[in-house]
Amino acid sequence: MSHGHSHGGGGCRCAAEREEPPEQRGLAYGLYLRIDLERLQCLNESREGSGRGVFKPWEERTDRSKFVESDADEELLFNIPYKNIPQMSFDDTEREPDQTFSLNRDLTGELEYATKISRFSNVYHLSIHISKNFGADTTKVFYIGLRGEWTELRRHEVTICNYEASANPADHRVHQVTPQTHFIS
Repeated sequence: MSHGHSHGGGGCRCAAEREEPPEQRGLAYGLYLRIDLERLQCLNESREGSGRGVFKPWEERTDRSKFVESDADEELLFNIPYKNIPQMSFDDTEREPDQTFSLNRDLTGELEYATKISRFSNVYHLSIHISKNFGADTTKVFYIGLRGEWTELRRHEVTICNYEASANPADHRVHQVTPQTHFIS
């Protein structure tokens, strides 16, 4: 069944290839509920706070009333906090990112981009930098879906440990060992 784009090296997963039924598909995109929206930051947005509106339920992905548009140029930078981790700035975008995507036009919000799983386990903060678009002066984003599993952060309780300031020889008795040398030829 043809669905209008190339898979090249297997970069996306399409609706025709999904295992979950359509009515359950949105459940996998529930990470938006774990985002600290009060501290979410979108740099270069033309309207203050509009970047928060693109993180919404799967069922609302085609709602075009909530969107973020870039201001001075086509770049947008989302800092998505799950806990207090330093934020990125545009100066940091020169570093090599953990993941790079080549975006395709997606009017229905159904394209998925596979990530390097080893880079995104135990994520507490996520930055998404959109550096270019398809040729327009500004960039508009209507939906970003974050798919994954949430696990509660576990705090390690206080551990009581005793350390020796100096070793007590009586605690570390060593039986006399006769040194032996083995030759291998």
